[in-house]
Amino acid sequence: MAKDPQSIYVCQNCGRQARKWIGQCTDCGEWNTYVEERFRPAAAAASAGGVASRFRDVTPIAFQSIESQDESRTSTGIDEFDRVLGGGVVAGSLVLIGGSPGIGKSTIVLQVANSLSRDGLKVLYVSGEESERQIKMRGERLGIQAENLFLLPETNLQSILVETEKLRPDIVIVDSIQTVFSEKIESAPGSVSQVRDVAGQFMMFAKQSGTPVFLTGHVTKEGSIAGPKTLEHIVDTVLYFEGDRHHNHRIIRATKNRFGAANEIGVFEMTNEGLVPVSNPSELFLQERPENATGSVVTICMEGTRPMLVEVQALVSGTKFGSGRRMAQGFDQNRASLLIAVIEKRLGFQLSADDVFLNVAGGMEIDEPAADLGVIAAIASSFRNIQVPPEVAMFGEVGLTGEVRGVLQAQSRAREAQTLGFKKLILPESNKKGLEKLLGMRVIGVKNLDEAMDAIF
Repeated sequence: MAKDPQSIYVCQNCGRQARKWIGQCTDCGEWNTYVEERFRPAAAAASAGGVASRFRDVTPIAFQSIESQDESRTSTGIDEFDRVLGGGVVAGSLVLIGGSPGIGKSTIVLQVANSLSRDGLKVLYVSGEESERQIKMRGERLGIQAENLFLLPETNLQSILVETEKLRPDIVIVDSIQTVFSEKIESAPGSVSQVRDVAGQFMMFAKQSGTPVFLTGHVTKEGSIAGPKTLEHIVDTVLYFEGDRHHNHRIIRATKNRFGAANEIGVFEMTNEGLVPVSNPSELFLQERPENATGSVVTICMEGTRPMLVEVQALVSGTKFGSGRRMAQGFDQNRASLLIAVIEKRLGFQLSADDVFLNVAGGMEIDEPAADLGVIAAIASSFRNIQVPPEVAMFGEVGLTGEVRGVLQAQSRAREAQTLGFKKLILPESNKKGLEKLLGMRVIGVKNLDEAMDAIF
């Protein structure tokens, strides 16, 4: 029996296309991700943008004649969310919010919709997963009283665009992108072809009408947004929800932002009234710091433009096996193994027969080299069983030869430590200039690990 010449196999992980089924994708290396889909002819592809293309006629515009939009941001009324977006919502922007199930994606977008509608803006909330009654129940629990908020339980893309053209909303929220499907494509909702085409249609609608669009997205078990990687390339801003279900706080991180700083974070606390912004995250992460405990060190990290003080904990214990284990939570395990090797070589600590466990308290994740000095100090404190004074904070990158290298934005880090009442700051010698006159704080610059150990202990 001859195969349908219009069928094609598409990898659901990376979007690679093939004429026949393949067990392992040759691009991303994933197994059993190829799904048969109907190939869309060129004529159908050309007509797919017919609905969105009616919003505005596009013609070439001179660069000098375009008005600047530096001050055209709209505040959502939630300070931490505005910080992540770069100061507010930009007209015509397309924002993608991803996160694990139940982490708070629908809650935050409903709170944003409520805040914007109270400012007189007309908000359209498109739900593909919940009915209007379910959204109403959640809204009542969150205390939402929105007069300009309109709910549309619909998954058909063409129907959604028709309703937006009728209503002419100021903000559109779609929850979620994986549930919306286009009639132009025969594949199932959530497939690569559907997600890519639906996102492209919303992008055209946002750019041509000037209406900001928020999309929520499911994530895979690896933590990345489900669907093709082109989805993150299409949108203007990608926000990831982070947080442990065993902790009340949630972190929204901007991994991509065309209108602001990337890697900016907003910290929230999950309560019965929804997500409440946390104005001082450093106090949140340090409020349960143990007293008179070894292996506990406070280090200063930068999350976008915000300095944050976090507690790094280390536990070094003997092992009954031939070689010790290396485990890290909230810190890159390969980086931790590298720093342990530096400790053994440059400080003479014998850790090969010990288990070394690292943890960043509060469920925070650190991914910058400035935390190296704090990690090494925590391991040394636990190994020597000597407490690091609680009024000491530190930061600095450590090289393979044991040198302590300078880091960026040292002044912002130092002032954050000063604000929280720390009396002693240990930092790279190259970052010390200009910080000697911080009131109420002793600043010590170190060049290598030997000097750092002397200053700490």
